[in-house]
Amino acid sequence: MSKIQATFERLQAQGRKALIPFITAGDPDPKLTVPLMHALVEAGADIIELGVPFSDPMADGPTIQRASERALAKGVSLRQVLEMVANFRADNNETPVVLMGYANPIEAMGVDTFAAAAFDAGVDGVLVVDYPPEESADFAKAMQANALDPIFLLAPTSTEERIAMVSELASGYVYYVSLKGVTGSAQLDVEAVAKRIPEIHAAVGVPVGVGFGIRDAQTAAAIARFADAVVVGSRIIEEIEQSPADEVCARVKALVADLRRGIDEAGKN
Repeated sequence: MSKIQATFERLQAQGRKALIPFITAGDPDPKLTVPLMHALVEAGADIIELGVPFSDPMADGPTIQRASERALAKGVSLRQVLEMVANFRADNNETPVVLMGYANPIEAMGVDTFAAAAFDAGVDGVLVVDYPPEESADFAKAMQANALDPIFLLAPTSTEERIAMVSELASGYVYYVSLKGVTGSAQLDVEAVAKRIPEIHAAVGVPVGVGFGIRDAQTAAAIARFADAVVVGSRIIEEIEQSPADEVCARVKALVADLRRGIDEAGKN
């Protein structure tokens, strides 16, 4: 059983939903990434999505684009991201870590080389935004051969055929993009998401996390009533962006703790 699957099963037994915060590795500074990861866990994160900086993050809005730019300006590479995960693992071997990014850095390293290096570093899952399921069978096999969960995106526009393909390949969880457009855009329509999730649940057979547009405890709680996990990225990056360097960890921890409270309160109602 993967660490991600075990986490969801433990939470389900407790009647709780997962909180999955996203940060970009190397933002605002490489030396703060591991402390930020620990702060996320201390605040109640169940799984961490760690963004791999990329120069053309096509699915991301301006906020996460700027995070990638800041990290790249500090020279952060995929290999350095893996080193950060390994450093995190020195003190935490329980919290699953999912790398989220784009195909180019993985292709440059080589898929098999990357899969082995990710496993060695302590990565648990990989979400590659621009690997469509129609072209990802070999990638998924390579990940699973190295005990990594291949995680895929679904969206409001996903067809039954696309959902069926994802159900064949995905493990760990699937990430439902609640909005059309890029990260940090538009207003979350909770009712529309609530209508869509049962259909996806029935088709994919793994937990469903919902992200994009979740900015506070209230919206996190609303999503937690029907999703297995709540994913929050842009709002956390904004907090990082607006915080003095010596306050980043404390302010992110406070924000994530508030999201955790909202999710847990939803479970009591």
